[in-house]
Amino acid sequence: MMSETDTENNRNIVLFPFMAQGHFNPFLALAHKLSQTRNNYFTVTLVTTQLNLPHLKLSLPPNSLIQLVGITFPGEGYESDLPSGVENTDSLPYNLLPNFFEASLSLKPQFGKLISDLCSHPDNRKKPFLIISDMFFGWTKEVATEFGIFNAFFCIGGGFGFACFYSLWMNLPHRLSKGASFTDEICLPDFPEAGKIHLTQMSEFLRVADGSEKFSIVLRKLLQLWTKADAFLFDTVEQIEQSNGLAYFRRIIGEDVIFSIGPLFSPATRSGKARAGITDEICTQWLDSKPKRSVLYVSFGSMNNISTSQMMELAMALEASGKSFIWVVRPPIGFDINGEFRAEEWLPKGFEERMRESKRGLVVHQWAPQVTILGHEAVCGFLSHCGWNSVLESLSYGVPIIGWPLSADQFYNAKLLEEKFGVCIEIGRGMSSFVGHKEMVEKINLVMNLETEKGGEMRRKAWEVGEMIRNGVRDESEFKGSSVIAMEKLLNTAMIFSEQKRTKLI
Repeated sequence: MMSETDTENNRNIVLFPFMAQGHFNPFLALAHKLSQTRNNYFTVTLVTTQLNLPHLKLSLPPNSLIQLVGITFPGEGYESDLPSGVENTDSLPYNLLPNFFEASLSLKPQFGKLISDLCSHPDNRKKPFLIISDMFFGWTKEVATEFGIFNAFFCIGGGFGFACFYSLWMNLPHRLSKGASFTDEICLPDFPEAGKIHLTQMSEFLRVADGSEKFSIVLRKLLQLWTKADAFLFDTVEQIEQSNGLAYFRRIIGEDVIFSIGPLFSPATRSGKARAGITDEICTQWLDSKPKRSVLYVSFGSMNNISTSQMMELAMALEASGKSFIWVVRPPIGFDINGEFRAEEWLPKGFEERMRESKRGLVVHQWAPQVTILGHEAVCGFLSHCGWNSVLESLSYGVPIIGWPLSADQFYNAKLLEEKFGVCIEIGRGMSSFVGHKEMVEKINLVMNLETEKGGEMRRKAWEVGEMIRNGVRDESEFKGSSVIAMEKLLNTAMIFSEQKRTKLI
């Protein structure tokens, strides 16, 4: 193992997330974890675009030592056709996502200049020995190689979900099936362990992709870079995915470069309080008034949502189910997801008032303290879009999931949870699907009624998976979890690499 003095000339770890809230959160959690490693020996620099800096500053815990650096988006010379002032996918119309990916490629010169400045800085704490870049920023490998720096790519999701995502985009197997209809199922040619994938388990971009349109060209270019990484990190635990997606990536990228370092949960920050539709205190007080295992939590994340008609059906289902619930509402698909929520248009007449007066439902606009909610003993189930951050948070507390995946890897996360783990029942699929409220009530009751065989079994399995997740990050004198060991191995590997490069230069 390297000693700290071995890296006295290189102490900085540079992190560079893709500009989306679902990517910022795990990167912030990773930055916090690294800044606490080895008694704050490392300097951590988090890079983002200028307009994202204020939000990230609020997202840092009090007295954080993490340094933020901003660069301009899009890069110099790139003529963007994106809306002015949009530097985050959370405020981006869904149809412009391909343009956003393309514009992100223009950041390479500025990032290279930043790394050059850090490498020549007189303060050794500024000199990087490790760059951890987003999985969609694989072009950073060229910059890292130029300066002799170890470069790890960070996948903010799980192995299985992104193994399916990668295989589908790189192979486009649905285009190889002649005469395939919308109801067909396909197999992944290089990932047969995944089982069959239904065409409804693909995003709208993927369904129409043939390799020649903009999104295919840009995304496949980025995905091809994954095999160039010095290391590839996943926000997951080895024990729950070793035989699934992680085995796939070890085949195509390399046996020794895959590191499971999750789960990474963000510490309490000022950002949540600044944008909360409800405070931790009010939320906890409301949950304290409910019996154990009686509340359903409903949230579809920060980027996408269901349609107006499905929002109406879901509201009717929640009311008809008779269950207590917390529902984080955002404008439906087709509207500004960060805009004002118009309950009089998007919910049944008088719904919020009835739930408030009966104290059976808590309708929260925009944001709620999710970890606080999931960790409360009153919560029994989570109706979720199956984003990986939400999946890990839910299962860490042994809370089973009612899945409604909307895009990207969420479809395959739901598949893994239902078919492999038995901790999820899918209630809907995609942003344009239609599910009637009566069917919703049936599935809500199936999960929430713990006295039934299915409900009890899901909770037992969720607790078992949660135990594996919790063990992965245990760091005690008599026991070190797999994720703790993986993180130590990553840092030592990067330090050895850096020292070898420095010695050659001397």
